[in-house]
Amino acid sequence: MIRHPRVDVLGVGISAVTPDTALDEIARWIETGDRTYVCVTGVHGVMESRRDPALRRIHNASGLTVPDGMPMVWAGHRAGAAWMRRVYGPDLMLAVLERAAERGWSSFLYGGAEGLPELLGERLVGRIPGLKIVGAHSPPYRPLTAQESAAVVTTINASGADLVWVGLSTPKQELWMAEHRPRLEAPVLLGVGAAFDFHAGLKPQAPAWLQQRGLEWAYRLAKEPRRLWRRYLRNNPSYLAHLAVRPPRLHKSVPQE
Repeated sequence: MIRHPRVDVLGVGISAVTPDTALDEIARWIETGDRTYVCVTGVHGVMESRRDPALRRIHNASGLTVPDGMPMVWAGHRAGAAWMRRVYGPDLMLAVLERAAERGWSSFLYGGAEGLPELLGERLVGRIPGLKIVGAHSPPYRPLTAQESAAVVTTINASGADLVWVGLSTPKQELWMAEHRPRLEAPVLLGVGAAFDFHAGLKPQAPAWLQQRGLEWAYRLAKEPRRLWRRYLRNNPSYLAHLAVRPPRLHKSVPQE
């Protein structure tokens, strides 16, 4: 299943890919019927994985764990993957959906506050001619009961979706994909987090020049200080300190536990 080299960033295997190679790999899975999932990961995902071995295993068992933030790209370059480029979750979502419209693939939207996935579906269909959205569901914020989880699986499978987009934020979306992957018939699950809010028009994206300089976190912090200050204060300095001790390494497969 894992075809691309990975960069070991503090124990998490970040796929050494570009936007084009990631898109082509996802397309291959759908065309061949492979069943896997995609993690979209930056500093937050790496640091959460350091604290939670189960989350680290989920990242490392993915079909792709793409470099969502520039720090992942810089780590890849430092390890020798000079070809590596940022695969930004919202951009990946649009690229895959544009190809989905061309090839007739259908999508299910799972996650977000009540009404958000439906609004997102309307905005995406208006933006991408020919796009097929075959279902949307907003789960409760609490953990699902076994009956609720089974009902969600039944609904998604009945939709016939090829792609299941999961917008629950990290680590909830990764845990959800790993738990539900065996029971879902769709070839590809993709955890894209804030892309739901961005493409629904509920939150602004950072300007491109900030993204390219690895400063998107500062923009998001300025927009949502009460929600995000603890995350960035805790994760960013710790990430740099740990990386100084354990430099990134390029592997042909995922890092070993």
